[in-house]
Amino acid sequence: MGIADLRREYNLAGLRRADLAADPVTQFNKWFAQAVAALSGAEGEDVNSATLATADKAGRPSARIVLVKGVDERGFIFFTNYHSRKAEELAENPHAALVCYWPGLERQVCIAGDVAKISRAESEAYFKTRPRGSRLAAWASRQSETLENRAVLEKEWEELQAKYPEEVPMPPNWGGYVLSPSRIEFWQGRPSRLHDRFRYSRQPDKSWRIERLAP
Repeated sequence: MGIADLRREYNLAGLRRADLAADPVTQFNKWFAQAVAALSGAEGEDVNSATLATADKAGRPSARIVLVKGVDERGFIFFTNYHSRKAEELAENPHAALVCYWPGLERQVCIAGDVAKISRAESEAYFKTRPRGSRLAAWASRQSETLENRAVLEKEWEELQAKYPEEVPMPPNWGGYVLSPSRIEFWQGRPSRLHDRFRYSRQPDKSWRIERLAP
């Protein structure tokens, strides 16, 4: 079977205008709770994973998977090394997009807006909740730099274990961002590719306009 022969029919549910909350973050949290209930623990499912798309100042795009670690009235929060490629691109061009996809529910959410760093205090509060190995890795990995081999990375990690036998402080070049949405689209798969799509657009008065889009 070739790639072009791979097909899937979407039959689980529909999405009506009457189903939607007035605020897209409220709607996202509703869908996210349903995804957690239905998919958490399933093999291969990181329910809070999302594709983060950024672009440099010339408009050249790149994308990767990140983990969304918070959603509130400000937007969608994720963490990274501030010397990484994504961070460098956000410094040049602070506009980005996130896509959450839950194939088990035949749903995706597309989010676009401006990105800014959160406070160091908020980043530190989250950093302290990470497993010890993850905290050490934040120091050991000079994210996006070239490595001679894996042994270099593992040696650095082992040295950091000895350096920080107890508390592991947060690196100065690590922390969080919040993507403040100006547009959020909710997509529900439907049979025969007649999908349901609704777009929330932020208006000048900070309210949200909701429109149905053609699939």
